[in-house]
Amino acid sequence: MTRPMRWGTAATGVIAALQWAPALTSITPLRRVLAPALSGISNNGHIALTYDDGPDPRSTPQFLDLLARHNVRATFFLVGEHATTYPDLVRRMAKEGHELAVHGWTHTASPLSPPGQLAADLAQTRELLEDLGEDYVRWYRPPFGVLTTEALWSARRVGLQTVLWSTWGRDWSPRATPTSIVRKVNRVLRPGGTVLLHDTDRESAQDSWRGTLAASDYLLTAWARQGRQVGPLRDHWTAPLRLVGRHSSDSPAA
Repeated sequence: MTRPMRWGTAATGVIAALQWAPALTSITPLRRVLAPALSGISNNGHIALTYDDGPDPRSTPQFLDLLARHNVRATFFLVGEHATTYPDLVRRMAKEGHELAVHGWTHTASPLSPPGQLAADLAQTRELLEDLGEDYVRWYRPPFGVLTTEALWSARRVGLQTVLWSTWGRDWSPRATPTSIVRKVNRVLRPGGTVLLHDTDRESAQDSWRGTLAASDYLLTAWARQGRQVGPLRDHWTAPLRLVGRHSSDSPAA
């Protein structure tokens, strides 16, 4: 192999490493230690409750009804193509005090997006949610929790703060039950943690949302009994994280 070829091979390797390095954050235990803010770990005892993949007219209203009964608000990471199909459901979320957040225009892993397309997709989703919710949208969570350098850069470019989770119920699994979901959430949940659940089974085992709904009811009841503060990500940090990009002037200073 000639020297220019070796240099080219080395450069390609470096570029690939830089692009894929953030994917290590998909390993939740590692992320909690190395990137607590990215894991949604805050500096107070608040629990952030988040749901992914909606809106879904078959299941999401059930979660909204449950949250209303418990008088709790949550953050919903929404898929743009579904939000544009069910705008009234998104409006209901916002009207009832829930926080809207970006999960992508489609539920496509960020590494599979064509180069340069992701930023446009995130901007389109954000603008849609802001139009429907009449409030600025600040959070981005990539589908499957898989990050790349381009995904982080794209979110930053359109003024979104990327956040994943510190604990989840693995409620998408065909073997998940309400009991297993609760057990997995509580196993590593600490004050200041962020919980990931799903309000739809579009990307999960069929009817898995029913187990999540039952588990959510149990968790909310237990947290209320324990006197824990539970709510959306907007209430999660004592000082909100500083945002950058198109809407940075709209957000509170850190």
